[in-house]
Amino acid sequence: MEPLVEQGDGPVILAFPHVGTGVPPEVAVRLNAEGRVLRDTDWHIHELYAGLIPGLTTVTATQSRYVIDLNRDPSGASLYPGQATTGLIPETTFDNVPIWEVPPGPADVARWLEAVHRPYHAALAAQVARVRARHGVAVVYDCHSIRSRCPWLFDGVLPDLNIGTNGGVTCAPALEAAVCRVAAASGRTWVLNGRFKGGWTTRHYGRPQEGVHAIQMELAQESHLETEAPPFALDTARAADLRRTLTEILATLADLAPRLARA
Repeated sequence: MEPLVEQGDGPVILAFPHVGTGVPPEVAVRLNAEGRVLRDTDWHIHELYAGLIPGLTTVTATQSRYVIDLNRDPSGASLYPGQATTGLIPETTFDNVPIWEVPPGPADVARWLEAVHRPYHAALAAQVARVRARHGVAVVYDCHSIRSRCPWLFDGVLPDLNIGTNGGVTCAPALEAAVCRVAAASGRTWVLNGRFKGGWTTRHYGRPQEGVHAIQMELAQESHLETEAPPFALDTARAADLRRTLTEILATLADLAPRLARA
């Protein structure tokens, strides 16, 4: 259950931990009807980012987050203590609706950590090391999306662009500021370190003092989907407009990265 890896020659790595829809048969038979919808998939995100700028490296999950969540701490520690969130193997949707007929136990966690979680992060770590060796710096841009309205997780309507740097510690200030400038100039709604401050990927890999910078981008799905309910179809017009903003963000990161290596 290895992830899909495409190696580019630039300094930016796109991580896609939640686009997978693969569900092993032994997991599928234990999901209930709601679970089999795979509602919390990051629908079409890898398509949204495809080919935006030259030289991108991509690491793309193939398995559903309901098998095991690749953006959660493998220890099971909560990313947001005291706030509603889903775990390493989710028990519910983002609407707090159960997804299991037969819930997973410790043996399931151990199995899918070994079969899915560790291979994904081994692949991502290998690309970080390769890119940093080539450029002296690597930028991990963690790609996500979520429904714009999830009352169990947050109040109101989520902005289009949700930038996460864990309070500014996972990347250089210049990178954070540059992404915010593009977001502000886009005319879209956006926030820095709002409800989503960066998950385990951003927090684990973001070591700017070692030349590895990490930023999470959580997109509200209404910015690019026809509907946030099944069949979760991509809206081509919305997607094309959003791709222009994302292209500018990635081009800005790729342009700034070599300067950080020389600093």
